[in-house]
Amino acid sequence: MAKKSSIGGWAYIWGGYSEAPIPLEDVVKKLSDLGFDGIEMAAFPPHLEPNTKEKRMEIKNLLKKYSLEVSGLAAPFPSPATSKEEDYLKAIKDNLQICIDLEIPKLRVDTVEPPTKIPDGMDYETCFSKIASVWNKSAEICAKEGIKLIWEFEPGFLFNKPSEVVRMVYKVDHPNFSVLFDSCHAYMCSVMASRQLGEKETLPKGVVQFAYMLTGKIGHIHLIDSDGTLHDNETSTHAPLGTGKLNFDEIIPAILDAGYKDEWWTIDLCFWPKALDATSDCKKFLDNLIEKYGK
Repeated sequence: MAKKSSIGGWAYIWGGYSEAPIPLEDVVKKLSDLGFDGIEMAAFPPHLEPNTKEKRMEIKNLLKKYSLEVSGLAAPFPSPATSKEEDYLKAIKDNLQICIDLEIPKLRVDTVEPPTKIPDGMDYETCFSKIASVWNKSAEICAKEGIKLIWEFEPGFLFNKPSEVVRMVYKVDHPNFSVLFDSCHAYMCSVMASRQLGEKETLPKGVVQFAYMLTGKIGHIHLIDSDGTLHDNETSTHAPLGTGKLNFDEIIPAILDAGYKDEWWTIDLCFWPKALDATSDCKKFLDNLIEKYGK
């Protein structure tokens, strides 16, 4: 399967652009000019606001104008741990309308809660099980529309130890639920043990070992470098490709050996101060990876 390149649109909304987000049309024109196959859609202001049929059709026409597809959707969700189940499932259904109208194959979720404590006085197992249960139901709802539900683990959110990530995907136990494996987050979680609750957990072989632990369970990938630091002491610093500590000549083969066969390879420059300036060089780096490993 020929590999396709995309990049997360949130990089041009947040971080260095939070005071003056780059308009969606400016972003998609730039990505089209650089030869990207698609964008990973951010359903956040100002790129997608409000979430109405009219707005979704406007964006669909814009993407068609610039010949871009959409690799996945990142959208707002309540906490799967503390919200009512019916409220969470309503958010799933609302965001699925974006996926359906824009022909987006994957919907991203996370645990929302900070990793510093178990919320609302729950014990660990109750919280873990509640999240797994609501995600199982969510995955079934998504499956009926032919859309994959993918979970992005990271230092900024609860349950980020490698063993917890593996356990969660098996606890959810649904064929339509899998992990979004972000190379930067994988490094910070498996090598740096960043913001882990309780006893720290690292892996001797780092990102490569983490990928193999998730064999058959990786449903999407974000490729970005890591300098081993946290952004604002919260989440991984998403350093431009080729500027950090990651050895992609080891990581990409491991991800592929772990069974990732999907066509989309996505860059994530989340919170990078000058993401637009870094996009071109990241695209060249990604193109080289696709040429080397994606044929």
